Amino acid sequence: MSETRFEFVSEAADAGSRLDHFLAARIGELSRSRIQSLMGEGRVFANGEPRLRSCKLRGGETIVLTVPAAVASENLPEDIALEILFEDEDLIVINKPAGLVVHPAPGHAGGTLVNALLHHCKSLSGIGGVERPGIVHRLDKETSGCLVAAKNDTAHQSLTEQFAGREVRKIYLAICTGIFKKKKGTVNVPLGRHPVHRQKMGIRERDGREAVTDWLALAALPCGTLVRCTLHTGRTHQIRVHMKHLGHPVVGDEVYGKRAGFTRQMLHAWKLGFTHPRTGIPLDCTAPIPSDFIAAGVPADLK
Repeated sequence: MSETRFEFVSEAADAGSRLDHFLAARIGELSRSRIQSLMGEGRVFANGEPRLRSCKLRGGETIVLTVPAAVASENLPEDIALEILFEDEDLIVINKPAGLVVHPAPGHAGGTLVNALLHHCKSLSGIGGVERPGIVHRLDKETSGCLVAAKNDTAHQSLTEQFAGREVRKIYLAICTGIFKKKKGTVNVPLGRHPVHRQKMGIRERDGREAVTDWLALAALPCGTLVRCTLHTGRTHQIRVHMKHLGHPVVGDEVYGKRAGFTRQMLHAWKLGFTHPRTGIPLDCTAPIPSDFIAAGVPADLK
């Protein structure tokens, strides 16, 4: 398997941004720590010169990052049941259950989606490194629903480009607290890491990254309101922070709201649409309404 190459050209608006931040915003499957590691290995160049994470952009630079071919993963395959929504030789779309961690991390060395995929699939792409084979995007542990993984690097890079280019259709269902005064709207406020609580995100008007969520109140429920959220960007905790910004945090979200008797944040990645990397045919997947949503009053046959 050969190395994977990414190339970008910075714009005037990127001037002053750190290079590792710039790359992390454009290559969703690589964490910033992974990008910094690649910088330390001399795999990131700006205008032909190797750069470190402290590099500040001026705008107009040609930036190249290469990811080495994957080595054998130390993660062990585990026979964990998967609900498969679509699968072929290039990719797999699963309905991730709430409570399943996507990839190994401190405190979650096993029992993750990656371990399940290693058991189920003969091969996975290596762009995400040995800890995240096949992982193109992520869902929070408590969020259920559609998640796509790549079986080869060609599919992985195509899907990454579609996510970065905002070509992927992402529709979520959220049960939010209270009753909305308006039927629909758009939240367009930038998000960034909380200045004090580093595990949280927050509204950052001056130095945050663009985050846009369209929302539509679908129905009143005994515990709140069922809301359809369409994401135009893919920031960490985007729906959770935007709904809190509206004054209607997601029910059960103990980070941005309250548990209120629920065992998880009531957020479900309902629909995922993208172009198949090999065939070029549009592919749309829908994850069934989870049982706890149905128990809260959401119709199982919601269209």
